Amino acid sequence: MDIDLSPQLPKKVYGANGGSYYAWSPSDLPMLHQGNIGAAKLALNKNAFALPRYSDSSKVAYVLQGSGVAGIVLPESEEKVVAIKKGDALALPFGVVTWWYNKEETELVVLFLGDTSKAHKAGEFTDFFLTGSNGIFTGFSTEFVGRAWDLEESHVKTLVGNNPAKGIVQLEGNISLPDPKPEHRNGMALNCEEAPLDVDIKGGGRVVVLNTKNLPLVGEVGLGADLVRLDGRAMCSPGFSCDSALQVTYIVRGSGRVQVVGVDGRRVLETTVKAGNLFIVPRFFVVSKIADPDGLEWFSIITTPNPIFTHLAGSSSVWKALSPSVLQAAFNVDPEVEQLFRSKRTADAIFFPPPN
Repeated sequence: MDIDLSPQLPKKVYGANGGSYYAWSPSDLPMLHQGNIGAAKLALNKNAFALPRYSDSSKVAYVLQGSGVAGIVLPESEEKVVAIKKGDALALPFGVVTWWYNKEETELVVLFLGDTSKAHKAGEFTDFFLTGSNGIFTGFSTEFVGRAWDLEESHVKTLVGNNPAKGIVQLEGNISLPDPKPEHRNGMALNCEEAPLDVDIKGGGRVVVLNTKNLPLVGEVGLGADLVRLDGRAMCSPGFSCDSALQVTYIVRGSGRVQVVGVDGRRVLETTVKAGNLFIVPRFFVVSKIADPDGLEWFSIITTPNPIFTHLAGSSSVWKALSPSVLQAAFNVDPEVEQLFRSKRTADAIFFPPPN
């Protein structure tokens, strides 16, 4: 499998004073096309408003920085106005309409990772805006808009012509967007930094898994996700998805080293990753990471809502399940070497603290 797995940064697609929208391109990261995965990032300055839109893809949104408000309209449902903050994950099923607003000084940054199998272009999100210079009103004639919404032509021209911005606007004047309602968060958002830990290994790392149990909407999205925080110089055990899932990883904080091994035992990636990088691990390929001294944090989606992983080190690894004679024959070593191999890593762990 000759394909470039090198981590990549996104490129700006549009934006001005209010903020910017960035996306990863399949031409720079071919695995996006191969895996039917899209990746993008929205950054909003103070008082910036990301106009209402829907997408051709289902997504998981993750708040990387700041706080703000998200408006979410599920098909045939009322608008949910949700307060969001750093660490929040939201499942956005196919056909949902969203808007985003930041009223704070700190920039609001939201990551989007999703499934493009139904999209117009494999590996890319296409957003359809309800308003703005490229909104649906600009495409229909004034006659069609007027008849559909029972409006005078002058009112139609005002609706279409008063917002020349594309995607993001800076709100001014007395416009007051709806306040978030605490009850609207129920079932819509999960804060991965505050949720109960699925894995917690002292000196190693911590994991929160996003699945149908703690955020049922991911079942409609068809994606699972996790937030992993690896302590300084700790290692994430080599492992792979055993349900043919693809793993897309965004580095949230810190830096570290990554190795990926693929077909025929060939190392297909060996690199250093840092905050802002996105990289993809193909199905069944084995990946391992070692954090630099400042630690390493990443957010991943997995192309199944309830992923299953097999780890190749630790007491629960597949090596420990195989009988000694099978290992001895497989490695072609004497019993002493096999016993040494088996006696190591007896803890049930997926993270290994740094050597003493």
